[in-house]
Amino acid sequence: MIGLNKNEIRSNLLARRGQLSKAEVESMSCAVVSSVKSLAEWKKAEEVLLYWPIKNEVDVTPLFRDALESGKKVFMPCCRRDDPGIMDFGVVRAEGDLLQGSFGIKEPCRDKCEFPDVISPDVMIIPGVGFDRKGYRIGFGGGYYDRFLAHPQKVGSLAMGVCYAFQVMDEIAAEEWDKPVQSICTDKDVIWVK
Repeated sequence: MIGLNKNEIRSNLLARRGQLSKAEVESMSCAVVSSVKSLAEWKKAEEVLLYWPIKNEVDVTPLFRDALESGKKVFMPCCRRDDPGIMDFGVVRAEGDLLQGSFGIKEPCRDKCEFPDVISPDVMIIPGVGFDRKGYRIGFGGGYYDRFLAHPQKVGSLAMGVCYAFQVMDEIAAEEWDKPVQSICTDKDVIWVK
């Protein structure tokens, strides 16, 4: 994908991800979830940020269930309908707290969930269409996670991108507002960003 711009890379990676079979998504997602659960950072985390997967994204719903069972506080994003690019984060205590929201993604119900003004989870699981080895990501292009990652995080918190191994590139042309994650977990390995 050398020489391609972000939009072309995004299109190529989304097309490739879209062609994955249900069995491939399940198997590769299972490998990612397994790796995350084995990390000391996940085990000791008291507060975590997760997302609900769409369009063959890594299925992190087992992490959602694991977090709830182990007593972690779980935050999930909720897009503002009238404020593009901005997400609020609700505390989710059960799958029943989620409703079909923006872009067909399950998100915390504003009537059922608490929405703190500021959150700083110990582990943040960040989806992406692609990542590079420096931790920079390509999302769907709305800048939602870049805005969130630009907020100060507490010392020791871990922003971890999750994707399939084919979605990791050597380098993405980063813009000044792009904020890298500190590690990337794929179905093949965990990459720690220097």
